[in-house]
Amino acid sequence: MADSGLFPGKHFLSTVLDALETKTAMSGALARVYLMRAAMAGGLIGVMYLTNYAIVSAFAGIGGGEFTAIGRMVGALVFGFALVFIYYSKSELLTSNMMIVSIGAYYRRTTCWKAARILVLCYLGNILGGFVVAAMVAGSSLGDGGVGDQLEAGVEHKLAYISEGFSGYSDLFIRAVLCNFMINLAMLLVYNGLIKDDLTKSVAMVMSVFVFAFVGFEHSVANTVLFTIVGMQHSVDMGAAAANLAIVLSGNFVGGGLLIGWYYSYANDDRRYLRKQSQAPTP
Repeated sequence: MADSGLFPGKHFLSTVLDALETKTAMSGALARVYLMRAAMAGGLIGVMYLTNYAIVSAFAGIGGGEFTAIGRMVGALVFGFALVFIYYSKSELLTSNMMIVSIGAYYRRTTCWKAARILVLCYLGNILGGFVVAAMVAGSSLGDGGVGDQLEAGVEHKLAYISEGFSGYSDLFIRAVLCNFMINLAMLLVYNGLIKDDLTKSVAMVMSVFVFAFVGFEHSVANTVLFTIVGMQHSVDMGAAAANLAIVLSGNFVGGGLLIGWYYSYANDDRRYLRKQSQAPTP
């Protein structure tokens, strides 16, 4: 084993690879249970995203909308707890799994088929959980009034990237890259073994989501759930929504899978170093 000072991410990688083994087994022999865990994550995203828009709506109604920016800040902070709830409930979120399967692929601990199975089943489960929340919103007054207006404005804003052509596509893609970079940066801090207490782990996760939600980065699961909630009550351009999700999914994979997963795998790969050390002449 190489010096931990030279390769400080070894604990992080070991933890992720252990998690990969569990996810690979669950997505195979226990696929239904895995879908249920993914559905829970989608449901939590749906509930917390709805809460975010409800907070924005409440602040927008104060003083003729002068407090909307404060509402966006508070809403983004509250939405940050979605990742905390997902982590501690052992639910399965697509965007963090992008990092995990990428690390597994780098170290050849998974195959393309097994990695794809994990991601596809996870996304299907996330969609299912979001659909359940959307159905509940459609069957209640939760999406009425100002909250509904904010939800529709959110959809309109996200679909506007598609109508802007290439400049909109690139803008959307970069926002998606930065989104999952932040999400998996938090998971890096949680998994690296340096943070021991749950409070600090929770703060890291809340702040990572706060940054993406407040700045306006793009998250594939959150967008899917938002489109579903609004689509079940109003009309959504399905073609534009599908294009949005295709770009955001690609960007999320780059941000989490490559900029965190692949990057840290390479930066902490001690195999080349150990080979050189073993081949060095003995003094």
